[in-house]
Amino acid sequence: MFFGETAVNLDAKGRLAIPVRYRELIAGACNNKLVLTYNPFEISSLLLYPEEEWDKLKDQIMALSSFNDEHRNLQLKLVGSAFHIEPDKGFRLQLPVNMRQEASMDKKVVMLGMGKKFEIWNDDALMKVRRAVINKSGDEVTDEMKKIVL
Repeated sequence: MFFGETAVNLDAKGRLAIPVRYRELIAGACNNKLVLTYNPFEISSLLLYPEEEWDKLKDQIMALSSFNDEHRNLQLKLVGSAFHIEPDKGFRLQLPVNMRQEASMDKKVVMLGMGKKFEIWNDDALMKVRRAVINKSGDEVTDEMKKIVL
């Protein structure tokens, strides 16, 4: 289970150094075999899965009908663009240029542990999303959610 937030700088070659606190967890969860893909719901973020978790998700997505436009778009964005990736000896991940460009990742990014996966965000975009969520009215918060959090 991955959780937490870490600000990370991409180096000049577009490499992300995996935060120290995640290195053993990733090695134990997937022997450093990861899959990077686009977040189909947020243009300024990428998703990073341990290979085993990715395989489960990929199978579910590919089981959807490709004749449904929404399903097909999800398949294209997640599966069609997926990239197998392993950290180098310095525990750095080389983020592909096209993915960095699409997600507007230049220098500052944030790596979020989100349970079975990581989200890698453009720093500014994440702050905008957070502000938008905070500024929304509490009408969307259900009693069930309040019981869990409070």
